[in-house]
Amino acid sequence: MNRCPITYELCGKAKYSERGLKMIAPKLSDLKDLPYSAAELRRESANRAKKLSIQGVQPKLSATVSVVDQELKIVDQFGTYIIKPQNDLFPQLPENEDLTMHMAQAYGLNVPFHGMVYAKDGSLSYFVKRFDRYSRGKKYAVEDFAQLTGNTRDTKYRFTMERMVPVIEEFCSFPVVEKADFFKRIMFCFVTGNEDMHLKNFSLITKNGKTTLTPAYDLLNSSIAIKNPDEEIALALKGKKSNLKAADFIDYYAKERLQLNDRVIEVILGDMNKISPKWKELIEISFLSNDMKERYLNLLDLRLKLF
Repeated sequence: MNRCPITYELCGKAKYSERGLKMIAPKLSDLKDLPYSAAELRRESANRAKKLSIQGVQPKLSATVSVVDQELKIVDQFGTYIIKPQNDLFPQLPENEDLTMHMAQAYGLNVPFHGMVYAKDGSLSYFVKRFDRYSRGKKYAVEDFAQLTGNTRDTKYRFTMERMVPVIEEFCSFPVVEKADFFKRIMFCFVTGNEDMHLKNFSLITKNGKTTLTPAYDLLNSSIAIKNPDEEIALALKGKKSNLKAADFIDYYAKERLQLNDRVIEVILGDMNKISPKWKELIEISFLSNDMKERYLNLLDLRLKLF
């Protein structure tokens, strides 16, 4: 019995569930394998990198949906999806990111439509719909926190969690709402082992005259991808990146720095405890290997116990 790599539903002998296909496009009845192997996808990514605006450490490709050909087509322009193939340095990143995004969605975080697609060699690639596009060639105004603070890819780690607060207060239309959402994201990233949320992994978007945080993206458990990392977070909090305690997040950051009230903090932490059984269920049915599942569950349990 197969499991759909988009919805995680059982789908019999089919590769994808009907619901998963309809989420890509209402008239899609099948989805062909990407006509590349994982290695070929990485080479395509390197060859096309200069033409694309989706740079980064992970190999990335731009794609669009063709209902007529029932496939995700790799393109250089006007792509509506980003595809991330298997990484030759870190195992199972597509499976890891897709699972973590499912967990974020279950927690109530705003995430773009995402899933996984098979390549011709049977490997899975992660895909995510671009939230900055609304028409062919037209984009919403999106700026990441590196741009907003005058930093670059080279300096994206040279910042602190404290200094991110004034950015939200200055640029967001409703800072109080966005600061609560921001804290929820920070908590999620910490308990799911994401120690690589640097300045370029947080962005603001302006739509209909209102500036808010973008949907969450680049969420994955980097701690299990990079065995025994030295740090727990990418940007220093209270002068440190490891050995963080609950009080650092709640009393110091949420209350003092973000100035969230007790009720808001209580709801965010309460939701986290309520959803933790669902998180564990998602990990168990995910496409990670058994070893990776065990490591994810162990880290999640360890972090949740702090709160």
